[in-house]
Amino acid sequence: MCLRVVIVDDHARFRAQAAELLELERFAVVGDADTGAGGVELSRRLAPDLVLLDVGLPDADGFDLVPAMHATGAAVVLTSSRSSRDYGHRVADSGAEGFIGKADLTGDALRSLLTRTAPC
Repeated sequence: MCLRVVIVDDHARFRAQAAELLELERFAVVGDADTGAGGVELSRRLAPDLVLLDVGLPDADGFDLVPAMHATGAAVVLTSSRSSRDYGHRVADSGAEGFIGKADLTGDALRSLLTRTAPC
């Protein structure tokens, strides 16, 4: 079974492009949301393996949402158009499995951050 992914980002174009890229790389994108609250609710309902979570959302700070996403059983990878260096220790302190810049998003980059990967 492929890893089931929920994408949480306030930019519709990024969500669509990320979904297309991940599906080509054998991930199953099961949903997306444009707000933190919507992402948490969707993750509770769909129980994905992974949430790709934007750091800057209109209603929440992605760093603060990591525990709620983990509570749904999902691994969390943070993303941003900014560099991880811009966030200092916040990525590690959040408890997320890691960070991938939006320009660097690939299936292999995601898989490298996850301890539990499912073959497709």
